[in-house]
Amino acid sequence: MLFDSSLRKDLARNFVATAAVILTIVMTIMLIRTLGQASRGVVNPSEVLLIMGFSLLSHLSTVLVLSLFISVISTLSRMYSDSEMVIWLCSGRSVAAFVPSLLRFAWPILLTISLLALFAWPWSNQQIHELRYRYEKRNDVERVAPGRFQESSGGKRVFFIDKDSPDQNTGTNVFIATSDEGVQTTTTARSGRIEWRDRDRWLALERGEQWVNEASTGLTRWTRFAHFDLLVSESAASGSGSTASRMVDSLALLRQPSPLHMGELSWRLGLGLSALTFTLLALPLAAVNPRRGRSYQYLFALLVFVLYYNLVNVGQNWIAQGRLGFGTWMLSLHGVSLTLTIAWLWMRHHQWSVRDLVVFNRSAKAP
Repeated sequence: MLFDSSLRKDLARNFVATAAVILTIVMTIMLIRTLGQASRGVVNPSEVLLIMGFSLLSHLSTVLVLSLFISVISTLSRMYSDSEMVIWLCSGRSVAAFVPSLLRFAWPILLTISLLALFAWPWSNQQIHELRYRYEKRNDVERVAPGRFQESSGGKRVFFIDKDSPDQNTGTNVFIATSDEGVQTTTTARSGRIEWRDRDRWLALERGEQWVNEASTGLTRWTRFAHFDLLVSESAASGSGSTASRMVDSLALLRQPSPLHMGELSWRLGLGLSALTFTLLALPLAAVNPRRGRSYQYLFALLVFVLYYNLVNVGQNWIAQGRLGFGTWMLSLHGVSLTLTIAWLWMRHHQWSVRDLVVFNRSAKAP
């Protein structure tokens, strides 16, 4: 009882501290990236925190996997360096006795990682896509900020309205520059307002002038008008034509087992399986000599995490391209990794090393 409670307290304390540090780093990176997207006009500046929250939720499963791995290694490494592990081993505890305690601590986190990867990941990606799509598909006039030049969504128009515009649907001192298929058009007007006509949005300009320059012929036409209607946006169905696999619900992936969907499903299931493997792998990996430093343990753990995570992504691409089957890859990566981890644990349990295996092989071959 004392063994389980003390171990789980140390694990919980280190997990919370590690998760807080990693979340702070990830939030800072996401904030910088989201602000950069807002400055480029990709996302709505007023929705930066909302998009950052959805982005954090989508990557929370990966953060929890890394936090669990590091917290288990840091806890067990401290026990080795402080000779606490020696005391537990001398009192009758074996290395294999740590496995049930680790799993009792880690199972809620493993369940949370799996649920986040299977359900929160596609939902948060859907929300981010909807926010970006809605901001991208807004009409050109809504993009205009008073007192500044603003490019349209297609890059063919540049708008400018005065700072003294009375409301969002009405503007004064309107300037519009259009370039389309070698024809450059410059339109100015004293005022303009947005009007809806048969679900199409028009910009009605009052008292202005227009210059049309054809680059191919060099002809220039100047027109003065009292009233001029400019089509801003045509009616279109909302939503995107195709949906990325990362936004598809996990149950829908199973109902439509295409290679692309199976690749996405392998990535989602791979996070939960990798978290289980990392939890068990941390036990033999944390064994250190108290007389040596333990910094290399964290470096090696980080390299293992990066390698494993990249293999999960590579497997997703291979399955999506039809180069490997879903079951073949899951057994090849996660099955083999879990088997090797259990074999390493068995060696630690019997206090075997690579040197002992070499000596045993030599003695077996000797006549």
